[in-house]
Amino acid sequence: MTFSYSAFWKSEFDEHEAVAKATRHDLVEPFEELLMAATACIKNGGKILFFGNGGSAADAQHLATELTARYKTDRAPIAAIALTTDTSALTAIGNDFGFDQLFARQVSALGKKGDLAIGISTSGKSRNVINAFTEARKMGIVTVGFTGKTGGDLAPLCDILVNVPSTTTARIQEMHITLGQMLCGALEINLGLVDEAKAAKTA
Repeated sequence: MTFSYSAFWKSEFDEHEAVAKATRHDLVEPFEELLMAATACIKNGGKILFFGNGGSAADAQHLATELTARYKTDRAPIAAIALTTDTSALTAIGNDFGFDQLFARQVSALGKKGDLAIGISTSGKSRNVINAFTEARKMGIVTVGFTGKTGGDLAPLCDILVNVPSTTTARIQEMHITLGQMLCGALEINLGLVDEAKAAKTA
């Protein structure tokens, strides 16, 4: 069978555009709720904890870095940390307590009431993210789930559910990083660290 490159190209973009359109329509309110929660967290001296597995781990460190370093323009740093980057912690916790405790243990050690935990799981079934949210809620940490269509088992543990309306992993991940970067841009403006007009000029 001959691979139809042109058909594949069109199909991928058609699906991406459809999911992007549905995300734009469906997630306005959850995104606004997330922005308000993140703004309150930082203003009150809290920090944002990001975590996930695989590609979602990469998103976690990407977004944490956008906040602690810069997004579009130079400004004061925003407190954020990815729980996916400390290899000693990851291997020790995985070895001593099990992979399912990877993030819960770090949330317990590093989190505090008033923080914001953003767990990224396309399926909503990642046991280590679920366990981290269980721990976070005990500690008074607001939980935000970046998931796919149903939210999976993570949904009941989310104070804010950002569930991309798709069941295709690649499309969900594309929307996660888009929404995450939108959060970074909106947050730095909402905190008064970047002027909205200036941010628009650098877009």
